[in-house]
Amino acid sequence: MRRTGEERSRAPVDLEAIAWDVMKKYGFRPNYPGAVLREVGAIDPHGRGMPAGNTQDLRELLWSSIDNYDSMDLDQLEYCEKGGDGGIHVQVAIADVDLRVPKGSQTDRHAAHNGASIYFDVVTFPMLPLRLSGGITSLLPGRDCMAMVVEYTILLDGSIRYGSVFRAIVANHAKLVYEEVGSWLEGTGPEPSAVQAVAGLADQIRLQNEVALRLKERRTRQGALALETIEAQAVYEKGAVKDLVLVEENAARSLIEEFMVAANRTMMAFLSSAGIPRIERVVRTPRDWEGIVATAAELGVSLPAEPDVQALSRFLLARKEADPERFPDLSLTVVKLMGPGEYALLEPGNPPVGHFALAVTDYTHGTAPNRRYIDLVIQRLLKSVIDRKPSPYTVQELGDLCAWLTEREKESKKAERFMRKAAAAVLLRDQIGRTFTGLVTGASDKGTYVRLTTPPAEGRVVEGERGLRVGQKVRVRLLGADPYRGYIDFAFSGKA
Repeated sequence: MRRTGEERSRAPVDLEAIAWDVMKKYGFRPNYPGAVLREVGAIDPHGRGMPAGNTQDLRELLWSSIDNYDSMDLDQLEYCEKGGDGGIHVQVAIADVDLRVPKGSQTDRHAAHNGASIYFDVVTFPMLPLRLSGGITSLLPGRDCMAMVVEYTILLDGSIRYGSVFRAIVANHAKLVYEEVGSWLEGTGPEPSAVQAVAGLADQIRLQNEVALRLKERRTRQGALALETIEAQAVYEKGAVKDLVLVEENAARSLIEEFMVAANRTMMAFLSSAGIPRIERVVRTPRDWEGIVATAAELGVSLPAEPDVQALSRFLLARKEADPERFPDLSLTVVKLMGPGEYALLEPGNPPVGHFALAVTDYTHGTAPNRRYIDLVIQRLLKSVIDRKPSPYTVQELGDLCAWLTEREKESKKAERFMRKAAAAVLLRDQIGRTFTGLVTGASDKGTYVRLTTPPAEGRVVEGERGLRVGQKVRVRLLGADPYRGYIDFAFSGKA
């Protein structure tokens, strides 16, 4: 018997079932084939197959990780020490996933199809089976781990002196959490117990933060864009959505971001010096610079007629200070007008496209091989250089991977966006008719959208939307919330 709309709105919503359907809708494979499970199940976790002669033993260094509190798929560890010239020598250890997932294996082919782990708040679909990504190939504490180590030195002015890439055996001395470390570094929270438990780790994390500050200040001077988009995360209790909370930037997240940007640039320099085809991560010159200029003009700022990353960076920094409440929505507008990131083949002798938002020209993705397939490809390229062997990929293969993984990323963002709206719809579906305050986040021929202040859910204004502009504070009345279609509909009620 078919349910009426009212009955359906009162029935419990199985968001995990919706998530499985969404995976299939956007072309992902949520199940691991039997061949993959058998292949992974046959791996001996103690049979590391360490290459003889070219693997350094770095287990005694004070390595640590910083990630989400529930993350088990740890890809990176960090360690640094002061040099004699004011420079700080940095080492980033990256999980050696290729050691367990050889090119062309059943596990490798499945990972290549999905392209990355897909993170929904209600359920995660790991790119690799958890026996690997949350176990054998994860850099978890309490055991020795095989890794690829990227080394570089950060000078007093924040510039990078690129080093080398090599194999090593490492050990994670502390699994730290973004929120705890961030509040401690910012002076708003206590020293985390996990830091207190390891002698010397507090000083090590402070030194890492000094590195991050040097790097960030340097990139800011070069025109890196201070973008700050809002990401709402659903909070679940006994399987039900209880709230939406904002994932906020902090000093610990910034630390890891800066370390990884520098590590990725170092890998690109290493591959470039070897003269082999490689993959770069690019954000091209904004596809709609005129739109960015028009957005700035509405706020009384004149940007150059031609794309200028430093002028845009100064504009964004000024707006962040002048109007922090609306800045995330301005950031989102700029992100949409710039266009998405993508992967591009870079052959020896050709100029790189570069990453407009980061204000760098030598960038790739190679620091998260448990979570992103492109990083596993980069790892294999690095190993071919270290071992002085031919590249494991032809130019044609690399070009095809760039196209496929760029498309996979676009589809994964659509899937994640759908699930955020589905979770928000579950939270709001009992509040039909209620009026909320919010900010207009989008206004175009494709629709007008508002993000509520509390909870931070976004939906479409389907009544009275004419004349609304991005950044306006408004009051809207909730007309409907459908988690199965990912719809939240509002009627404009007036300016706030």
